[in-house]
Amino acid sequence: METVILVIHLVVALSLIGVVMLQRSEGGALGIGGGGGSAGNLFTARGVGNALTRTTAWLAVAFFCTSIALTVIATHRGSGSVIDSVAPAATGSQPAKPAAGDSTVLPKLAPAAPAQPQVPVNP
Repeated sequence: METVILVIHLVVALSLIGVVMLQRSEGGALGIGGGGGSAGNLFTARGVGNALTRTTAWLAVAFFCTSIALTVIATHRGSGSVIDSVAPAATGSQPAKPAAGDSTVLPKLAPAAPAQPQVPVNP
């Protein structure tokens, strides 16, 4: 089922790209040329523009629906998130000891709890 929806999604995406590329730009330099033929309202510049706009809208709806369907299928499959697959760090383990010739500048002391609040408090 997932493969079928994925193929439909790819076909819709490529169709959407093609239909958007066919539409008339704001300047009109690359759009479909007008022409006053007597073929009816569909083949006039306005009719073609309306058909392409409607086609774009339907393809966009199909694209969003297939995207949501693929997301729901992937969620229910149980693969989970990538973050869920990372093992948590061990909390009670010993820190790594430095090499024999390695000297550190700072002493290795456990952090002490603050005696006073860190934020000033007005009486």
